[in-house]
Amino acid sequence: MKVLLVNGSSRNNGCTNVALTEAARALNEEKIDTETVFIGNAPLPDCIACHKCRETGRCVFNDIVNDLVEKAKSSDGFIFGSPVYYAHPSARLLTVMDRAFYSGGRHFSFKPAASVLSARRAGTTASFDVTNKYFTINSMPVVSSTYWNHVHGHQPEEVLQDKEGLMTMYNLGKNMAWLLKCIALGKDNGIAIPKNEKVFTNFVR
Repeated sequence: MKVLLVNGSSRNNGCTNVALTEAARALNEEKIDTETVFIGNAPLPDCIACHKCRETGRCVFNDIVNDLVEKAKSSDGFIFGSPVYYAHPSARLLTVMDRAFYSGGRHFSFKPAASVLSARRAGTTASFDVTNKYFTINSMPVVSSTYWNHVHGHQPEEVLQDKEGLMTMYNLGKNMAWLLKCIALGKDNGIAIPKNEKVFTNFVR
């Protein structure tokens, strides 16, 4: 089994990476493979609603998003990490998630996911709400921990002093490993993924 961790910061080795690394440590202890993807700090285009991905299965902007969707195909779970900017996740992470979930959502569906946030002080709970909504619209079990998945600090060395935050990341990894093993055991015993019905309505008069 494998969990894909996505670093949505502009800094590869910043505070968000500390949080993801601690979650990965717990997963590895449970014999779960991990891979961390840094989405980079190059400019990323937003979704332009061209719907071409509906025809090809790939976003027309051939960048990290298509790479991420390709990796999602062979991943069993996901952790998305982001710093907090103005009480919101990074715009670059949301751009990636918008395009990845729209063009390749089927490769994420029914796989456990979690989001982790890093902040100097506040805005984490609002950001937590935003990122978790990607999972709940896509039939993905949301993995919890023993507190909200946040760490605090302005620099990585400060995050390392946030003992409760690091404990939360570690427990998150343990909880995800437990859920992944439960899902695998269910599949081995004939419990199939549900087939959801879909009806789309527009609220017009």
